[in-house]
Amino acid sequence: KITATSEVETHCSNPFNYLLEPWAVQFPIDYPSSLLARLSPYFAPRTLPSPIDPRVYTWAMDIADRVRYQVTPFLSAINQQIYERCDYYIRDTGDPFPPGITWEQKGGTCRDYAVLFMEACRAMGLAARFVSGYQEGDLDTPDRHLHAWAEVYLPGAGWRGYDPTHGLAVSNGHIAVATSAIPQNTAPVSGTLRRSQVHSQMDFDLAIAFLD
Repeated sequence: KITATSEVETHCSNPFNYLLEPWAVQFPIDYPSSLLARLSPYFAPRTLPSPIDPRVYTWAMDIADRVRYQVTPFLSAINQQIYERCDYYIRDTGDPFPPGITWEQKGGTCRDYAVLFMEACRAMGLAARFVSGYQEGDLDTPDRHLHAWAEVYLPGAGWRGYDPTHGLAVSNGHIAVATSAIPQNTAPVSGTLRRSQVHSQMDFDLAIAFLD
């Protein structure tokens, strides 16, 4: 049994309190070589013949064209489209679905949506990463789950979070626990289990209290 208790104070009441570098306002973004090297793990892999799913690429390019290739409106648009056009459900176990499948089926979990958002960002040459953590959720119900969203690196602003499950830019209502270029590296607890032909199952109980 693992028990963890944390008290967290957040300081992001305005998620848009930043100014982009002048060269990062519009696509395509020409990153300085020093920044490009530092962000390289978060771009689309260059070793694959076709690193971006063509279904997501087509969608991302369509959105970029609609917003006249402005970076911030692009991020808001894809965030809102996932929220409005996809049906959300809970799937407690398993890796995220491939982003093209999520967009084609118009449904998935928070981690599926985060990966889809990342793929659209990477299609436009933006650095993006996966975030696992907690979100304030519905205050009228005690049910709580680990949550997932995405962060994109914006020159002049740093890493900024977007939550396509709720159609929101991330602010005080989110608490990040782990980030990575790939979702599999963001589990809040990890380890190995020795077993001999027995079935294992993880149960959890999560409580979030709001302090004055």
